[in-house]
Amino acid sequence: MVQFNDHLANERLSELRHEEEERVIATQAAQYGYPYINLNGYTINPNALSEIPEAVARGASAVAFERAGAQIKVAVKNPSLPEVATMLTQLQNKKLVPAIYMCSSKSLDHAWERYRDLSITSAKKRGVFDFDPENIARFSTAVRAATDVADIMKSIGTINNARRITETLELTFAGALSLGASDIHIEPEDGGIRLRYRLNGVLRDIVDIDAGLYSRLMSRLKLLAGMTLNKKLGAQDGRFTFSMGEHEIEVRVSVIPAALGESVVMRLLDPSVASFSLDKLQLSDIMLRVMKVELKKKTGMIITSGPTGSGKTTALYAFLREKHTENTKIITIENPIEYKLDGIVQTQVSEDYTFASGLRSILRQDPNVIMVGEIRDSEVAETAVRAAQTGHLVFTTLHTNNAVGGFARLTNLGVDPRIFKSAINIMLGQRLIRLLCPQCKTTKPASENERTIVERVLSDHPEPPTIPSPLTLHIPGPGCALCSMSGYKGRIGIFEAILMDDAVEEAILRDPREQVILEAAMPQKIPSMTHDGMVKVLCGDTSFEELERVVELPRRADDPLP
Repeated sequence: MVQFNDHLANERLSELRHEEEERVIATQAAQYGYPYINLNGYTINPNALSEIPEAVARGASAVAFERAGAQIKVAVKNPSLPEVATMLTQLQNKKLVPAIYMCSSKSLDHAWERYRDLSITSAKKRGVFDFDPENIARFSTAVRAATDVADIMKSIGTINNARRITETLELTFAGALSLGASDIHIEPEDGGIRLRYRLNGVLRDIVDIDAGLYSRLMSRLKLLAGMTLNKKLGAQDGRFTFSMGEHEIEVRVSVIPAALGESVVMRLLDPSVASFSLDKLQLSDIMLRVMKVELKKKTGMIITSGPTGSGKTTALYAFLREKHTENTKIITIENPIEYKLDGIVQTQVSEDYTFASGLRSILRQDPNVIMVGEIRDSEVAETAVRAAQTGHLVFTTLHTNNAVGGFARLTNLGVDPRIFKSAINIMLGQRLIRLLCPQCKTTKPASENERTIVERVLSDHPEPPTIPSPLTLHIPGPGCALCSMSGYKGRIGIFEAILMDDAVEEAILRDPREQVILEAAMPQKIPSMTHDGMVKVLCGDTSFEELERVVELPRRADDPLP
């Protein structure tokens, strides 16, 4: 006899009830005039959570989930409750400025679970969520080169264990900020813990931390990031913030299990130094003209492609800034939200708020412009394309090697290439290259092979610059305090683009090989990434070797045959 599975049926009914509640709350939020937030899977900021006592939060059906300086975000189920008004008054008395969001009961249950971690942490060490701003400032002043971090780390090894963990972390973050690192890597190895910084896009060994600190270091980082302490065999993501002078630094944390323990990568996000504008992207004159035309359009897709860490999100934020006006409603769905943009509604994916479901919800919010952080599956691709065809301007990214590869990627995701023309406006490609240190860079005469390659690359540039004769190339100098003895300081983007015109559409449908599409796009006269990079080499912004590291240049005449 067939047995009816009550458990599975009840689970499905519960899921349907939760989904219906999310839809109802999202609708009510729009009616009340508040933004909607789904906190399921969201990493709750402990600095925000601790500002409202658990009893008060439960009594008001509310929770504080994010904080940056005096700004604090509070999610409530019913903003009309008198308990909510009382709670908001208490926050304002603390000189905090609350921003109200609406959320479901399930979101509140998820957030309230973090109070347990908060109580455990407070019992272990009061103030564990806070770094000492004075200590971080002191370490930042002392660190002028990567070797300084190693020297100071040795002195920290002599202090007592209770303070040692805190100062190790304070030095780690202060050193990264002082040297301009974008990421911090902590990797357990035999006999020690390797600390590495990503400086100007390149990983660099900094110091080996005592292996005896590892377990306590991991516990502290997990508590800071709102992770599960006893989960060691699976990946976890989290984040936290700390004060650096007058501004807040946000840290995005990723932990994965490795052979000798858990490996940690922390991305440092400093909203105060983030500047998003077309001017800051330093596009070539041709690319700038093209993008200004594309950004005036009301519908279609602007797709930025490139590998991980190529600056795609920064470019999209610059485009959003250019598009943002008082009369334009812009909503984003990101994973995660890297920088906060004033006047723009930003949402973050979670277990129950995926790119696909979130994008469908966003379409019901009547936006003019939508940003989808990344197209990674067929459902998101099809929904984004449909949005672009139905009156929305859609910004998004793809992981491909270049602009032309984006068309094949969308096709592989199941998008019918016959609708590319009606949905896609432009496909961009980009990479980041290191800038030579302006203080210590030097020059050298170009070799015969280097000049040959420069001439070959620029031979089909739509508006080629003059190649000097004799040709002098800039190269990294010996290093100085400004560039932490590396010869490079900062990075810049190199760009390319393909407009979706009739010739490109015909090539995609007839013969979608990359070379065929590139030939069809040549009349558009938009420089390639290699063109753009070589112009920056001639201008002295970067070195020939750096460009060769990032993009494939024509083979040198003296290179051995493969």
